[in-house]
Formats: sequence, C-alpha cells, structure tokens
Amino acid sequence: MAKFFKYKTLDMLREDVEQLGVKVRLEDELRACLEPLDVGGRTVGNRFAIHPMEGCDGELDGKPGELTIRRWERFGAGGAKLIWGEATAVAEEARANTRQLLINEDNLASLADMLERTRKAHRDSMGGDGDLLIGLQLTHSGRYSYKGPLIAQHDPVVDAVTIADKKKRLFVTDEYPIQTDDELKAAGDALVEGARLAARAGFDFVDIKQCHRYLLSELLAARMRPGPYGGSYENRTRLAREVIGRMKDELGDRLILASRLNVYDGAPFFQDPDTGAGSPKDMPTPYIGGWGTNPDNPLVPDYTEPTQYARDMEKWGIRLLNISMGSPYYNPHVGRPFERPPIDGYTSPEHPLIGVERHFDAAAVIQAATPNVPVIGTGYSWLQHFFANAGEANLRDGRVSMIGVGRGSLAYPDFAKDAVEKGQLARNKACVAVSYCTALMRAKHNDMGQYPTGCVPRDKPYADIYKHALATDPTRDA
Repeated sequence: MAKFFKYKTLDMLREDVEQLGVKVRLEDELRACLEPLDVGGRTVGNRFAIHPMEGCDGELDGKPGELTIRRWERFGAGGAKLIWGEATAVAEEARANTRQLLINEDNLASLADMLERTRKAHRDSMGGDGDLLIGLQLTHSGRYSYKGPLIAQHDPVVDAVTIADKKKRLFVTDEYPIQTDDELKAAGDALVEGARLAARAGFDFVDIKQCHRYLLSELLAARMRPGPYGGSYENRTRLAREVIGRMKDELGDRLILASRLNVYDGAPFFQDPDTGAGSPKDMPTPYIGGWGTNPDNPLVPDYTEPTQYARDMEKWGIRLLNISMGSPYYNPHVGRPFERPPIDGYTSPEHPLIGVERHFDAAAVIQAATPNVPVIGTGYSWLQHFFANAGEANLRDGRVSMIGVGRGSLAYPDFAKDAVEKGQLARNKACVAVSYCTALMRAKHNDMGQYPTGCVPRDKPYADIYKHALATDPTRDA
C-alpha cells in the first residue's frame, strides 16, 4: 500500500502541496513541454530528457550487453528528444561496478553501434531523428570505484561511511591514501581521451560528471585537501576547469559540452533503529566537507558556490547543465525522493514532496544564474504520472529549460511519446518509486559480480531477475 502517493487526480495532489506549503505547481494542459529548444546550436524537439540511467548490465570488458542495448533502444523509441547516456567509465579503475560501461579503443565500435541502434529506434518510432540529441556521461567513480576507494580528500564524516574493504567491512581511516596530484592529472587525461572517443563514436555531447560525490564532485568539496587541487574555490575547481578547457579547445566544434552537477551534497543519514526512518549522523559544525552545503547546518543547501560555478562553467564552454544533489550512498532520499526504500535502506525522513521541492528550487536557482544555458531539472519520478504536469509548470515559470526523468524512464520509457500523442501520461505505466531498481544495483552475488537493474514492477524481465537475486542471496537467511 502506498505510504505517501495516494493521488488519483491532480487536485488531490494539489491539496497535499497546499497543506505541506511546498512550491510545486501543477498545470493541467501539456504545452510548453512539447516545444523545441536550442541546445548548443542544435534544435531539440521537445523538453523531455532521459537522465543517465545505468543498467549495470554491460559485459565484463565494458562493452554494452544485450540488456544495455535493449534499454537504449527503448529510450530511443520513447520519444524524449534528449537522451543523456549513462555513466561510462574512462578507465578500468574508474568503474563503479564490474558491469559499468567503459569507453576505450576496444569498446568504441560497440558503443557506436548501440548509438546508431538508438537513433534508428527513434526514427522508426517518431519519423526522424534530426531533432534528437544523444550524449554520454563520462565518469571517474573516485571514492566509489569498485576495486577500492580512490579518494580526493579525507573527510572524516564521509570517510566513516565509505567502505575500504568490502569483505572485512572496514571503513576508510586517516591512514588511507588520497589520490596524488599526478593521479588526478591522469584522471583528467582519461576524461579528455574519453571525450575524443565519444566524438568519434558520433555522440552529440559529453557530460563531465560532477555529481553524487564521484571524483570530480568530491573535488568540488575538497577544502581539506592540500595542494593545487584543494582548499580554495579556484583549486577545487581546477581539474574540471582544465578538463573542460582542453575538451573545448580540441573538440568544441564537434561536441557540445555538458555537465551533470551536484549543487548540494548534504549530510550522511543512517537508519534509526527505533523508527526505521533516516536520521542525520552526528557531525561537527561548521562542516566544511560538503559542496553547496550550509556549514552551520548541513541539512540546508547553500547555493553560493554552485551558482558561481555554473556561471564560470558557462564561460569555459559548458552549454548544457543537469542539476542533481545528494549521494546515493549515504542520503538517497535527497537525490531521489522515494515511496519505499530498498530492503536495507531507511524510510524517508520527510514527505517526498519536500524533496521534490528541494530539487525544483535548486534547478531554478541555477537556471536564473545562467539564463543562456539550458538547465535540466531533476526530482520528477516520485510524482508518477503527474510529473509532466509539474514539469510543465516549471517550464512556463522559467524555472528550468527541460524536464529530466530518471527512474521514471526505466519504468515508462515511452512517456514522452504518450505526452505528445495523448496529452497526458498513463498511471499504470509510471514509476512507483519503490526502490527495487536500487536493490538490484546493490545485488552483487552472481558470476559477473553485479546484477542488472531495471524496473521490477513495470518490466517483466527485471521481475524475473529480482526473483532470482532474492532466491540466491546468500545473506537472506543469515
């Protein structure tokens, strides 16, 4: 039974919005979301974007697997005119799991083939792909690299919830090595090479990933790191600035440069043993380890630096921004408001509409700061089949340029086509935010070291995969 989302009509949802006092406006008619948009000199046919959604379903060498291709083709056929391709590691040590995509010379042909299949699926479904933009998110997982944390700084608050040895369940300590300046430079080189390869494969844009406390995201908060990549704002943004500059100089006429950016890291949460709800960990204040985070109250955003950074990135050549927040590893309710947590997670410490509002406000702040850069908003999936109505309002109010859909696109890849053809979304196809996709991402006990993930309630292959993962889980009866 639903805990929070019990709305059969927009008016029922509006009643809770008013009662909670949140700034989430809803429009009845979909109009603005169907209009075209200029992105980096290219026309995008509507305002719907698919967020970078990993399926954890690549081959062990980083090539796309059958389920990877199936997912991309479903996105292509679904009608959204901007597909933000999933996190693709730029080096083996940069991968977040054993099945994450990896871009290198050996894998280039398979990535290019998947890209063309996606375009063909879009042409077959929508009649053409001249107004379709497809990009690739280039990632270095840093602290969350699957072979072991590659940390940019020691942050005692985050170190305490970062596993250094999975088998022994040991956490990062003060003695754990941080990445050297030379290792960070090598990561920058790998990101630039990844962009070169993405251009050769035919992608329209690349994302220099700076969210969810992966490497470049962590560097933004690296006030406790010594040397040229830590401390001051100029130093903390140095590696990204160098990478963006090199990409622009070398590839600016071939690729649009984009970034998915955390604008608020927040505080780690844990499951309260008495209530099961998420509760913030005790932490000293002022806390200086969070980007976009109020040092005196880490539960509150401070968008001062992220706003400046968005403006700076525009000067450096970024032409598209995608706004996110939080960490899936220690405060998942911040990044993705949910109805129910995964089995090992905490229940939401707030009504999900509060989290939705936080996302909408963050995107609006950045869009206001960079009016000439299209900003893609986040936080829509919990709204189920009403998310387009909220996105429509944000578009009309100038708070955002595009509506980004993450979990909702796994459940309902053809949401945009339904919006275009029917003027509304179908309730029985929408994401219900019950976190089975997250549970599958955390399941590692098969022969590839990673189960593939997708929508268990809406996509039968993943219901079967989930049943298998549960039946074979060695810890289930422990």
